[in-house]
Order: sequence, then structure tokens, then C-alpha cells
Amino acid sequence: MKVRIKFAKYGAVKFIGHLDVMRYFQKAIRRAEIDIAYSEGFSPHQIMSFASPLSVGHTSEGEYFDIEVNSFTTEEDVQKRLQSVMVEGFDILKVKLLSEGEGNAMASVAAASYLVSFKKEMSLPRDWKEHLLAFYNQKRIPVVKKTKKGEKEIDLKEGIYQLEIEEDAVYLLLDAGSGSNIKPGFVLETFFNMISFTLPEFPFHVHRIETYKRKVDGSLSALIS
Repeated sequence: MKVRIKFAKYGAVKFIGHLDVMRYFQKAIRRAEIDIAYSEGFSPHQIMSFASPLSVGHTSEGEYFDIEVNSFTTEEDVQKRLQSVMVEGFDILKVKLLSEGEGNAMASVAAASYLVSFKKEMSLPRDWKEHLLAFYNQKRIPVVKKTKKGEKEIDLKEGIYQLEIEEDAVYLLLDAGSGSNIKPGFVLETFFNMISFTLPEFPFHVHRIETYKRKVDGSLSALIS
């Protein structure tokens, strides 16, 4: 049986990297006495798969991981037991027993939404909002993106599904597929470079709102809908 777990990450734990988050949840699963399944072989490990690693320093209310279990009580019971062993900065938001044939969390990710706010001490150009909307409304945004294999030119416009300005923050719905993952910082850094504005170090606070899969009809829905 496969179980999907949604959690939030905030506060000081936003500085914990992905590998340490994985180790933390492995220990939490044991403390909560969840009957998780283990792999076979010389070095058995918990069968666990995270949807999309969150960058260090970002917060989120839309993180997911899947586990395989040998037995299952109820979604409410598993959520309660896991939440009871969480430290401050992690909250278990939802638990869902998946149906047979449901793809794993990592392979299912198609998009993610973010709210990006600027550090209070930043002094932005007066007309940055108008320029940002003009940037988004271009038919194409050719950029060079660094990959593990080097650099390649992409059309950034194809990876920005939605962009809206909310007071002094920016809402972004972006392609988050494994082959074309677009980071919110990359979008805004590209924009500010295009208007010749030099950003200070660590200029943004990035909050992931939700992570989405693509349904058969092409629309997006949360990984636990």
C-alpha cells in the first residue's frame, strides 16, 4: 500500500537541506510507529520518495512524500501520529492512501506555485511592476539555462504558466517537471538582469504554495486533491 503525505516547512528548519529532511522523516516514521515497508537486500531502507526537493532557505506549505506501508489504520490516525512527533517548523497537513496504479510523487510533479517577496531593506525601481508585466507578456523569453550537462538555450516563457503581482510580492506558477524545472529565483533574476538592475545577495523570500500533477485532461491539480 502506498501513502502520500503533505507537509509544511517553515521557520528555522528552512535552512535544512533535502538529504537531512529525508533523514529526519525516516526517524519520525519510526518514532510514530508507522508500519513502513523496507527494501530487500544487504542494506534495507525505508521505501520513501519525495516529490520535489525544496531549495535551502525556502519555506513551503506544499511539500509531499510517498511511503509504502505493510499495514494501514486510517488517514486521520497516521496524520495524528506523525504530527505528534514533529519538531517546530514541520507540520503534517494531509495524509492520503493512494489507489492502485497511482504514480509516485516524484514522477507526478508537473508544476509548482510560489509567492516571492523582497527583503524589506531592498530599494526597487519605481516602475518595476510595469516592467515585470511587460517581461511576462512577451511572446518569447530566450535565456541560457545552466544544466548538469552544461548550458542550453530555452524559451523561459514556456515554463511560466502564470505571473501576477500581489502588492509587493510576485505570484508564480511554474513548470516543475523533472526535465524542465524552472526556479522562481531564476525567473526574477532574469527579469532584473534584462532591466539592468543589480540585485543584492539573497534578495528574495520564496514560499512554495503548492505542488501539482497534470490530470488526463491537461489541467493541474494538487498532488493530494
